[in-house]
Amino acid sequence: MNAIDRTPADLLRSALAADPARPLVTFYDDATGERVELSVATFANWVAKTANLLQGDLSAEPGDRLALLLPAHWQTAVWLLACHSTGVVAEVGGDPAAADLVVSGPDTLEAARACSGERIALALRPLGGRFPHAPEGFADYAVEVPGQGDRFAPFAPVEPDAPALTVAGRELTGAELVEEARAEAARLGLAPGDRVLSGLGWENWEGLAAGLYAPLAAGGSVVLCRNAGQLSEEGLARRVADERVSLTLL
Repeated sequence: MNAIDRTPADLLRSALAADPARPLVTFYDDATGERVELSVATFANWVAKTANLLQGDLSAEPGDRLALLLPAHWQTAVWLLACHSTGVVAEVGGDPAAADLVVSGPDTLEAARACSGERIALALRPLGGRFPHAPEGFADYAVEVPGQGDRFAPFAPVEPDAPALTVAGRELTGAELVEEARAEAARLGLAPGDRVLSGLGWENWEGLAAGLYAPLAAGGSVVLCRNAGQLSEEGLARRVADERVSLTLL
């Protein structure tokens, strides 16, 4: 844990400098059998490409508001850190009609159409697959992101005291987000190298902290489990052992 980290993007940079090869996000979908493991370096590469998409193709600027209509998912984590890297405010479950741009999963496309700005759709298919046919009025993330640059530099510095995240009626600056993440990591007893298995939703701070920010702040990693209710007790115990989980939150 680096005391000088003041934004979530700083936390990711520190993790990358410390050990780029270690796992950061492991994702399971127990409805489809999908498993994806992202090292710090691979995750950071996805974040850089997505931030370049945001800043370049979508012309997003610091302070712009992005309605993020996605479930707890590894691609959601990428979008959150991409927003933090560009200074865009990520509004989890935000109102598309009031947002500058919207990022939607396949189940929220109709609501997302209320956004008058740029619209990005994610199919949330295994391995980041694209839609068979892109939804009308949306750019397909899986089509747009691969060609983006692997390195990202913001046009303007991201200020720690600027708004970074809105969730369940709470707005946090980048500095507050880092502080809250560290506090949650301490409350959970997380140490560097710990692995948190989380099946919690990301519609509130507690779920976001457990499933992303606290492990990142602590130098740990997360095993995200979507549709974990479909996993048997034996299956859960096997996963905890196989993934060397330190803490389980369902």
